[in-house]
Amino acid sequence: MIGLDIGGTKTRGVRFEGGTPVADESVGSSNVQNVSPEEAARNLAELFGRIGGGEVAQVYAGAGGIDTDDDAAALAALIAPHVPGARITVVHDSRLLLAAGGASTGVAVIAGTGSAAWGRNGRGEEARAGGWGYLLGDEGSGYWLGREAVRHSLRRMNQGLEPDELTRALLASCGADDPNKLIAMFHSPATGRRFWAQQARLVVEAADAGHAPSQALIDQAGRDLADLAAQSVRQLGIEGPVILGSGLGMNVPRLQESFRAALAVAGITDVRVLAQEPVFGVLQLVAEQD
Repeated sequence: MIGLDIGGTKTRGVRFEGGTPVADESVGSSNVQNVSPEEAARNLAELFGRIGGGEVAQVYAGAGGIDTDDDAAALAALIAPHVPGARITVVHDSRLLLAAGGASTGVAVIAGTGSAAWGRNGRGEEARAGGWGYLLGDEGSGYWLGREAVRHSLRRMNQGLEPDELTRALLASCGADDPNKLIAMFHSPATGRRFWAQQARLVVEAADAGHAPSQALIDQAGRDLADLAAQSVRQLGIEGPVILGSGLGMNVPRLQESFRAALAVAGITDVRVLAQEPVFGVLQLVAEQD
């Protein structure tokens, strides 16, 4: 069996034999909401070239932006040539996260390039919050933090203030010498969602160094993600657990603290940070499927 976790920045594939991972590789994104179908196909070809395709009984893939049966079918069609005859299942990547957290019911929150919450209760009812993509939402995500870093820098420029440490780091990362140049760069097709999501690390680093505006952005990200979780918890009529995962969620303690605190105010205390990568949740999902 092969498990795939297809995010906005990378695609991770794990080949399992008897439930044990025997190959684990990552390539660029193969999510067609973030890259062209041609680039997605190339990245999948590279991935299967590394982990092997051919005689595989099942492929279970989680990807962002899987909102309809057509979305799932389009991705399955890209995977199918590499695994002839395999059973291919495509779901929203938040399902991987919940399963990787060892829970069959509860709410999973993705905090990576994008953001979304998905949950299920004991009656099999499902609920979603967010996951609308970067033009309509993705609050608390890497992209959101990158964009807010740009907005912070432009506000300071308009106020006649000198670039602060976050702005200087952003300019250096972008190869620009003036905040004004960030406007054209942000709207340029040469950059995109992944590029700006990668700038989130600058906000995290500045916050860790004591930069108050960056700390405020991280805290706001945590609250926004908690709001997505709380929406799903309320819809499902459950108390938890809420499991936070993906790149930002698993690796930024300040964001985790803000997330927990905001949920505590809402009366939700069973909050966990994912301890293993979401792709390993495919083992539980396949077991439930059978």
